[in-house]
Order: sequence, then structure tokens, then C-alpha cells
Amino acid sequence: MFRTVLARSLGMIGLIAILAAPMAWAQDAPPVRVRGTIERVDGSIYVVKARDGAELKLTLADNPQIAGIVKASLSDIKQGVFVGVTAMPQADGSLSALEVHIFTEAMRGTGEGHYPWDLRPQSTMTNANVEQVVTAVDGQTLTLKYKDGEKKILVPANTPIVVYVQGDKSDLKPGAKVFIAAIKQPDGTLQGRAWRVGRDGVTPPM
Repeated sequence: MFRTVLARSLGMIGLIAILAAPMAWAQDAPPVRVRGTIERVDGSIYVVKARDGAELKLTLADNPQIAGIVKASLSDIKQGVFVGVTAMPQADGSLSALEVHIFTEAMRGTGEGHYPWDLRPQSTMTNANVEQVVTAVDGQTLTLKYKDGEKKILVPANTPIVVYVQGDKSDLKPGAKVFIAAIKQPDGTLQGRAWRVGRDGVTPPM
């Protein structure tokens, strides 16, 4: 699927295909998802302190996909938009959102579906079209429709919600909060191929 999406469009569509779909790099080891903060930049090496405290060294791929992440709100989630929702299953079988990513229209259809995610044990990712929004005092319930089915997901009022904007290498600076899809290299370093970078104090919530 990644090759198909990349063939249609570069840049942002490729970014979401890499990060949101069940990921497989052709003829490569499985991607490593890095969550953390850029500590420093040593020449071509980006030193990232991961959320578990480990210090990781990453290089940029030849054509890295870089996107900024900015804060959005519940009111930005409207019928007809394409979103990615990370959620946790509840005791009653329902899903409760941990985060919501609002894709641009150009990203529609990428990573579409419902599948396991690794933000937390048992978490899931659902990339789908918003068919219905039901607003309540404690948040919203979204009906999300994708090619193989649909899911209803509660989005509590305090759920982190973000939207993608175009980014570039200037975003990759010390102190930046990042989420990176990388490939481990023979020398032990990681090659960062897709980068999400928080702006204005935002930590990529994925």
C-alpha cells in the first residue's frame, strides 16, 4: 500500500502512509517508532531522548517526510473529514479515544482501516471518514467509516487533538518533541524516514 500511495503523491501523503498504516518497508527491517525529544544535533546526527529515557542516534533519510503538528479542538472534527483516532477498548466493548489526528483533504484514504497500535498495550488506530458526530456534555461520539467497516469512538473533552501542517528540516532542532518512523541501520543508528514535529509547545500525541 505504501508504494501505491507514494506513487500517487510525495510529501504529506507519503508521511501519513508511513505512519498511520500497518507499516512495512520493502526489503527493510520493520520500522522503529521513536517518541521523544531532540536533545542535540551533532553534524548529521540527531540525538533523541526517547520517552523511556534511552538516547537514540538518528540520521535523515535521503528524502525525509517532515510534518509539523499543531493543536486543534473538538470543534474542528466535523462530518466528512478524514481522521486518525488512537483509542483504547473499554470494559463494555466500546472504544475511547486517546488522541485524534485530523488529516488534510490530500491525505484522505491513506492508512485507512482499523488495526493495532503501540501507543499503549491493546491500543488501536482507526483511520476513517467521519460519518456522524454526536456531541454530549463529556465530549463527542464519532461514527467512523472505512472500507472494511465502521467504528463508534467516544472522544472525551480532554482528548489531545492535532492537525498536520507542512514541515521541513528547520523544524528538527533541539527541544523539539518528535514522533519518528525509522529504520535500524547496520551500525546501530536509526535512519529517520518520516518525522512528526510538535509546534508551539505541542507534543505529538501518538
